[in-house]
Amino acid sequence: MDLDTITSVLQPRRTNDLPAWREGDAWLAGGTWLFSEPQPALARLIDLSGLDWPAAEISDTGLSLSATGTIAALDRLALPRDWVAAPLVGQCCRALLGSFKIWNRATVGGNLCTALPAGPMIALAVALDGTCVILRPGGGERHVPVLDFVLGPQRTALIPGEILRRIDMPAAALQRRTAFRRISLSPGGRSGALLIGTRGRAGGFALTVTAATPRPVQCSFADLPDAAALRAAIEAAIPEGGWYDDVHGAPDWRRHVTGLLAEEIREELAR
Repeated sequence: MDLDTITSVLQPRRTNDLPAWREGDAWLAGGTWLFSEPQPALARLIDLSGLDWPAAEISDTGLSLSATGTIAALDRLALPRDWVAAPLVGQCCRALLGSFKIWNRATVGGNLCTALPAGPMIALAVALDGTCVILRPGGGERHVPVLDFVLGPQRTALIPGEILRRIDMPAAALQRRTAFRRISLSPGGRSGALLIGTRGRAGGFALTVTAATPRPVQCSFADLPDAAALRAAIEAAIPEGGWYDDVHGAPDWRRHVTGLLAEEIREELAR
């Protein structure tokens, strides 16, 4: 879609060249959402693609994903063999149902910053203890857990002028066993519920619930819970009225399938 209110497009080459933020600005990465509907309040786009941030960096401490790295690049990423959570990356990438054009333009950071309940990069980053590294206007940075970064549909912890620079995930999280479940109302539909379970070598268990709720929810346990304890934890974390409601699923359906998928995950990680 043409954005006919835009009067200028800037493409800085270095982080230090980023212009001062002003009303009517928008950061441009992949642009798959930005160009999907009218943006009458915008007058200037600041294209981040010229900054050439590496799509991903692998180190002994973990995995860092650039906010401007694409879903396609992430899906092609080869991860260390001892990171047993590696298959989860591809599973979450494929949960973003779109054409090859979308896959090659949509970015990891854009998926987080759009903050739609069904955003699979949100689910991935929360399940693997991701932390958002945010560049502040005028210099400096702050760190926010991804679980606290997404506040609700299209609402994040960013303030005007801040940029999501990257998402850091620790090696310890990538060494956990994982179980993935996703359901939608149709084979090609947006996720109605997307759940990820992780279990550490020491026995810790965490269940991440997305798509079924307005923002990500995580239930953590020192050890694998029984079915009743897991069900009670979900009910406590997502009270009545806390389930998302849109054309991709009614709240009562989302509550029901979340319980079923959570138990499947618990049983899989118990083996």
